[in-house]
Amino acid sequence: MDGILAIWKESGMTSHDCVFKVRKILRMKKVGHTGTLDPEVDGVLPICLGRATKIAEYITDSGKSYRAQVVLGLSTTTEDAQGEAVETKTVEDEISEETLEEVLSQLTGEVRQTPPMYSAVKVNGKRLYEYARKGIEVERPSRIVSIYDIRLDKNSLTHQNGRFTFTIDIDCGKGTYIRTLAVMIGELLGYPAHMSALTRTRSASFAPDDCVTLSQLEQLASDPVSMKAVLHPLETGLCQLKKYFISDKVASRVKNGSVLPTPPDWSGSQDEPVVLYAEDKAVAIYHLHPSKEGLIKPVKVLWID
Repeated sequence: MDGILAIWKESGMTSHDCVFKVRKILRMKKVGHTGTLDPEVDGVLPICLGRATKIAEYITDSGKSYRAQVVLGLSTTTEDAQGEAVETKTVEDEISEETLEEVLSQLTGEVRQTPPMYSAVKVNGKRLYEYARKGIEVERPSRIVSIYDIRLDKNSLTHQNGRFTFTIDIDCGKGTYIRTLAVMIGELLGYPAHMSALTRTRSASFAPDDCVTLSQLEQLASDPVSMKAVLHPLETGLCQLKKYFISDKVASRVKNGSVLPTPPDWSGSQDEPVVLYAEDKAVAIYHLHPSKEGLIKPVKVLWID
């Protein structure tokens, strides 16, 4: 079985839990997810099966969308609702939509973030959360992330018990921490803040309507026709990459991993992956040869007869 399952991950389980359950339901070993979701986060989790595991990194590296609830007036150790309280400050007055949207616009574009201590980022060979659990504070490397758009849900503004809560929808690139974004919003507004809820609403081209739950998958697994209907082709996970179409004659060389002359109409820049298609099949991923000018070389061969 080759392809991509868009799973709707329910809160309370890890991404690895989902992979384990899919392996068990489908009775196959070659299964991998495409980007970790914290246990308390629900939403879209593409899972690759068979040959499609070769392209998991391209789905992981693609854009994501989230729906997050932000609470002003309280910060936590984990920057989300799972942590212990760190700082509180009563929000006395309503915050206007205009003020919120101005702050959100300041955080759109290329933004520097410092990963939270409770995260999987590695420092000196250890995950940050390993240090955090021992009460050890270490210097965290900041990084630039891409936030393409942030939209305020104007019907979500709530002012109650000294807290101000609102919901935002975010389109962003790889490596963006939404809970850190919530803290950054609070800093610009002058309040401690945390993220109280999060749902991933898109991963690459996969949206909620493309998803099945694990319980639905259990019901579908015994019916090949039903499985075919929910199993997305490998090519769906590559639709965000540039395409280059080749003949059947060239495809036979590509399947053998051959280095090829750079086509005159090649559009990929240095290190940019381009998917080579023979008709509607993605055969391989190539890029410009790093050391030999005028040639392209395979990054991954996807289809072998």
